[in-house]
Amino acid sequence: MTESNAALLELAASDLRMLIGGERVEAASGERFEVLNPATGETIATVPAANAADVDAAVAAARAALPGWRAMAPAARAELMWNLGTRIAELSEELATLEALDNGKTRGDALMVDIPLASEIFRYYAGWATKIEGVAIPTAGGLAQHVYTVREPVGVVAAIVPWNFPLLMCAYKAGPSLAAGNTLVIKPAEQTPLSALRLADLVEEVGFPPGVVNVVTGDGPSAGAPLSAHLGVDKVTFTGETGTGQKILEASKANLKRVSLELGGKSPSLVFADADLDAAVEGTYGAVYFNQGQCCIAGARVFVHEDVHDAFVEKLLAKLKTVQLGSGLDADTDMGPLVSAEQAERVTGFISAGRDEGATELAGGGPAELAGEHANGYFVRPALFTDVEPEMRVMREEIFGPVGMVSRFREEDEAIAAANDTVFGLASGLWTRDVKRAHRVAAQIQAGTVWINTYGFFDVAVPYGGFRMSGYGKELGAEALDPYLQTKSVWTDLS
Repeated sequence: MTESNAALLELAASDLRMLIGGERVEAASGERFEVLNPATGETIATVPAANAADVDAAVAAARAALPGWRAMAPAARAELMWNLGTRIAELSEELATLEALDNGKTRGDALMVDIPLASEIFRYYAGWATKIEGVAIPTAGGLAQHVYTVREPVGVVAAIVPWNFPLLMCAYKAGPSLAAGNTLVIKPAEQTPLSALRLADLVEEVGFPPGVVNVVTGDGPSAGAPLSAHLGVDKVTFTGETGTGQKILEASKANLKRVSLELGGKSPSLVFADADLDAAVEGTYGAVYFNQGQCCIAGARVFVHEDVHDAFVEKLLAKLKTVQLGSGLDADTDMGPLVSAEQAERVTGFISAGRDEGATELAGGGPAELAGEHANGYFVRPALFTDVEPEMRVMREEIFGPVGMVSRFREEDEAIAAANDTVFGLASGLWTRDVKRAHRVAAQIQAGTVWINTYGFFDVAVPYGGFRMSGYGKELGAEALDPYLQTKSVWTDLS
């Protein structure tokens, strides 16, 4: 292990045990698994390998803590959540380094996106904790009854978190869940558990009651599956790939637990002839290649009007040629490694499929060979294809890597039809100076988010979520509280 990584290991390994019922614990089996640095392929830590017994313990702890957390004054819950968000902000440098070390993303991206938004989510939903209200309802029949509603927490929530934005996705789930008065079991992705365990430290530090937030580490079959099927869990919230979401939905049937799913995407980006081409190229680069393309919202299907197609491709290709691959800890890095060897193999397989199916590869994607300590990292060069056909795998399936496809279109209706030619419906973008066209096209795109002359912006107050095979249930904004609440109607006879 290099000297720099040895120093970072000390940061990562403060107390790498699970948090269950306010106690830091090993897995019941005593087993642990390795966490790798994707920039080097080296082991940076080991963490407990949870199984069904650990899930049982975590759910029991969350169930035991539920009455007290529900009964706590909303202002007191709000204060704890606010303090947690504040600590995340105060530790932004440390947490960004941890995300870069564990996930491979650049520290700059983590400092710009992951950490500040995670902090703000807890503080935003802290404000909502005191504003969850029912209503008094006059009966339609004029009965001598006093009727009102109460919005109550669902109960114990299982949050199954992906590896692409590890800490941020914990906040997405925990913020509204805790504000609504639920208790929580978080299972981070086995590839990236370190920031969730650091979040467990902060939960204890700011004084959350034991059992309100529990963190278990393990893989999908051993920990995720028993958690999603557990009869003591009242709701599952999951972000990840569509196949896993379908398994979670199937597992929910035993006790009809609630499920929120933020799943895959194959998002389109439309560039019209009147677009600001430089802005469109810059925005499209971010849409396709941000976070190494490991984004559910990645706008990898790019449809460009034939009048500007060649100029657009030339500018985008020139930008790709300047991309510097390297460790996310290096300030000069533009693009870090993919999260794992398996993911790198999956992405390069798609690149090979694009070539085999006859697409034209303008920017040569594939494994990138770096020197020194990064020689064994999971680096993939950004790829760009043109001459792609709708039926090609690279146009149909979610790649989750730095691979973009550019197609021509002639008419507006043709572009809209191409954009909607997918089973997904998570996000989309369009570029035009014509305000009428912008809103006309946005109204017809079948996706949960449409960005106009920008791409990938998020705000804690703005709801986010997909249509169709991209899942259901919103995250962020006031609307994200609804899946974590249930409404009770109360009648009193006044006659």
